[in-house]
Amino acid sequence: MKKLLFIVFSLILTTATVSAQRYAIIDTKYILDKMPEYKDADKRLAETSQQWQKEIDDKQAQLNQMYHNFDAEQVMLTDDLKKKREDQLFNMEKEIRDLQKKRFGFEGDLFKERQKLVKPVQDKVYNAIQKMAVNRGYDFVLDKSEGITVIFADPKLDKSEDVLKELGIKS
Repeated sequence: MKKLLFIVFSLILTTATVSAQRYAIIDTKYILDKMPEYKDADKRLAETSQQWQKEIDDKQAQLNQMYHNFDAEQVMLTDDLKKKREDQLFNMEKEIRDLQKKRFGFEGDLFKERQKLVKPVQDKVYNAIQKMAVNRGYDFVLDKSEGITVIFADPKLDKSEDVLKELGIKS
């Protein structure tokens, strides 16, 4: 009987605790799409990306022409000239790959440009969400734009330190 009473009391306490937490759901993509400064930054980023892609495409067209010329002239070239042309083709391919990596690679120019243009707008949205959450007493704010992501959580609900203590790790 005591065991049953304990279980019922635990369930009631758990239900009361869960219902006491306040949640909000937002859509950051919708919010950003409504912000003129985000649209401007996104447009500038797209224009810059197109310019860089055109630069790479032009170099690729030049390389393709060099290959075409090499194929047409190959039978008439000496071994030394063939080797020289092959080296030129190889160097041009490497230059194009390096340029692609520099512009569009991980932490490349596009990434840096995005950080410069878009991140301040995203930070502005994040700060507004955090301010709203604190002012309205929300414990969690979830973002539904790209799956559910926790954007804000009341720090007093974070139990990371308790888990570290349970694992015997000192912070």
